[in-house]
Amino acid sequence: MEKDYVLRAADTIRDQLVAVTPIGVIRSWHIDKFVAMEYKGMAALRFHVNGEAFSGNVIVALEGQDCYGVYLQNYSGTKHVKDGVYFMELGEVIDRAVKNRTGKICRMKPEAPVPFHDPKE
Repeated sequence: MEKDYVLRAADTIRDQLVAVTPIGVIRSWHIDKFVAMEYKGMAALRFHVNGEAFSGNVIVALEGQDCYGVYLQNYSGTKHVKDGVYFMELGEVIDRAVKNRTGKICRMKPEAPVPFHDPKE
């Protein structure tokens, strides 16, 4: 898979996640940094979180047609959270997995996006 494609896809995933998820929710995950990667043959975005129920990496992999697979990964292994997640659902799916909540995510005024980090820099 070409590096430029992976970087563009990861950038799009991050932009979509930040655009549709309230900044307060994103901040509650205590994200360390965003990293573009290839996961199971798919372009993906990985970021480290420290949530209430989960601490480790969240991987959002592009499955095609703005549809994503969400995975949680830490020292104990990788857990598949959900396939077929559309970008409008990303924040809620991740929030439920990271915080182990079943309610709706809170709504707050969006702020500036979180910067993108290229691990090759």
